[in-house]
Amino acid sequence: MTNLTEQAAEELVTARAFAPGLPGFVGVAVDLLLDPASAPAGRRPLRHGFLDARSSRVAVVSAPPSPGLEVALRRMSDDLAAATRVMDQHGLTVLPFATEASPADPPHTYATGTAGIRIGLEAGPDDDGPLGLRRRWVLAHNLAPVLAAAFANAPLRHGRPTGWRSVRQALRRDLAVLPGHPGNLPVQRIPDTLAAGFGPGSAIDPRTAWAAHVMDSPTITGRSLRERFRTGARLTANDLDRHLAGLRPPVAARGHLEIDVVDSQPGNGWRVPVAVITALLDDPRAAQEAYAATAHLAGEPLLWERAARDALTDPVLADAARACFLAAYGALARQGVSRTLRDAVADFTETYVNRGRCPADDLLDHTVRPV
Repeated sequence: MTNLTEQAAEELVTARAFAPGLPGFVGVAVDLLLDPASAPAGRRPLRHGFLDARSSRVAVVSAPPSPGLEVALRRMSDDLAAATRVMDQHGLTVLPFATEASPADPPHTYATGTAGIRIGLEAGPDDDGPLGLRRRWVLAHNLAPVLAAAFANAPLRHGRPTGWRSVRQALRRDLAVLPGHPGNLPVQRIPDTLAAGFGPGSAIDPRTAWAAHVMDSPTITGRSLRERFRTGARLTANDLDRHLAGLRPPVAARGHLEIDVVDSQPGNGWRVPVAVITALLDDPRAAQEAYAATAHLAGEPLLWERAARDALTDPVLADAARACFLAAYGALARQGVSRTLRDAVADFTETYVNRGRCPADDLLDHTVRPV
């Protein structure tokens, strides 16, 4: 296979970043953190999607892209039930939290040793309309730490509090809110509302930002792709694909938008983040409201660290979360989704968001802290 140059690799990532398309299809993947660490090998077909082993500790249930939120939820429910039967047959327990990792673990631990929920949505049309991909890219990143804080559910290591509400998100604590612009993108360059156009001359270029992230992220060797190219490594398109598959940023460009900001939730709690994220990005009015509530967050210092450690006890994140969950509920009501799903979102909002809590706080409430 032909070896790539650094420039060719970057151009390939840029060209494959987005397959523009109108919102509508929804994909869901749910990780299962297993005890003992013995995920069944190979890919197994389920009723709609597949069960794969990402590592010995994490199995992944992935449903196919589905036409609309409720179809996606129904298919995932079917597949999770089938996956649970497989785990029972192997004598495995699915743990009700997201990780036993340490904040000091290497970056690839996020992909191989932690469990979360990923939502795949269309990239949006390649224009500056209300649901254009540039606006969706920025909105998804603005939302990411807010959603990570609201759904934080990994406060323990070996059964003891770590000082973080999400050790899983603590692995991201040094991230900027908007990638590719570390400290050199003036906040005023981010439009105040989605009604303000980004335009072709905007400083925010999703394709360029994604390619830079891919090239500058560490590989499993600890060095970035860019460093490896510049020190003489001979890398092929297959090497690039393996690197891309192992990356777990909050928002990824995989042809579609992949949103990976939610820790595993107990029971059927996975349905709430899928509904909230889909509503906030795919409903034009909710997207406008969520953007208004989060646009200022790009200028907030240490926001990912605060989301992982403090979650919704942080007043800035809490205010944004309350506005976003209200916008999501309004979108779900306008769309006429089932009463059961709306009630689940309303219950989560009342139990956690409106009280400045997250699921991790339930675990901490029942954990005996060292004297």
